[in-house]
Amino acid sequence: MASYSLSIVLRLIVLVSIFFSDHTFAINNRTTTTHHHHHHRRHDNTTTTIHNNNRLIQQDYIALQAWKRVIYSDPFNFTSNWHGSDVCTYTGIYCAPYQNDTTITLVAGIDLNHGDIAGFLPEELGLLTGLALLHLNSNRFCGILPQTLSNLSLLYELDISNNRFVGPFPHVVLSLPSLHFLDIRFNEFEGPLPPQLFEKPLDAIFVNNNRFTSVIPQNLGSSTASVVVFANNRLGGCLPPSIANFANTLEELLLINTSITGCLPVELGFLYKLRLLDVSYNRIVGPIPYSLVGLARLETLNLGHNEMSGMVPEGVCVLPNLVNFTFSYNFFCEEEGVCGNLTSKGAVFDDRRNCVPGKPLQRSEKACKAVDQRVDCFDHGCGGKSINGSTFSNANTSHHIP
Repeated sequence: MASYSLSIVLRLIVLVSIFFSDHTFAINNRTTTTHHHHHHRRHDNTTTTIHNNNRLIQQDYIALQAWKRVIYSDPFNFTSNWHGSDVCTYTGIYCAPYQNDTTITLVAGIDLNHGDIAGFLPEELGLLTGLALLHLNSNRFCGILPQTLSNLSLLYELDISNNRFVGPFPHVVLSLPSLHFLDIRFNEFEGPLPPQLFEKPLDAIFVNNNRFTSVIPQNLGSSTASVVVFANNRLGGCLPPSIANFANTLEELLLINTSITGCLPVELGFLYKLRLLDVSYNRIVGPIPYSLVGLARLETLNLGHNEMSGMVPEGVCVLPNLVNFTFSYNFFCEEEGVCGNLTSKGAVFDDRRNCVPGKPLQRSEKACKAVDQRVDCFDHGCGGKSINGSTFSNANTSHHIP
């Protein structure tokens, strides 16, 4: 716990120094200009600065006291010492110097992770204008996010995962200009994902295990994220070709149980930085795109529990960093070369319940004959039907995210 708290402090020092340095430059620049034109108002400017600093500290106090009043259960007593004006001594509250006056410290981070706290987020949280990190993982906060959070112009990381928030996607996060890390997984958000989400300069997007519906936005590849997790939602549709635009950033893509249909796009092979690709428990059809042989950094590939068919290409099986390859519960009819025994190259693999002749634990001959192995991905595109029109479905149950 101590090392974790230290890491929070160190991250805050780096983040806040960057943010406040930029902010200070702007303030100092304005102050210099004002001083040049109004020499006789120096005393008034100093008084105003002191007044503003006191006001910022008072705002932090007001916000945290308002929050404490709407916390109804705190079994681990995280907020038991939230009293008095020295907010920097409160449990879970991390302060950093205000660069315009290093004698002043403001609330720059809040970490109440794993507190099992019940309550909601009051509008007064918008007064915490120096906040860079807000971590509320694994609590019982409920309701919706207040629109006043749009005032948090320095907020860099927002983690509200594993709570009981509801309503449509919280659009207020789209108005946060400094946000780079967004984690809203394991809540009760519903409705479509807004396309604007993928136009923000986010490093990580976690929206899994909610109630999102509609389809994966076509501008998915506009994002600059290195990690994207959509798993256990009912988004549907197919992966858009724009995913190729992720090439310079994307390292992990998890789309487990997301109701995806159609074929995997060849553009997946452009994601040369990809280390983890998991599209299991969907309704993906067609062959494995041969373009995947270009994913030299790929370590884990999970295609299990889909409706894919054709041959498992050796070029994928011999990828230099591949250590785990799952393609079970599909309709593959051939494993090329070393694909038939990946343990020989030290990799873990699972090829159960396919249609490979002579291999154990395969589908019945009757089940395999019912499937036409010819799937024209160019003709059907997102439709995802084989030439004879066969379709299959998976149960829409939640699946574990590794």
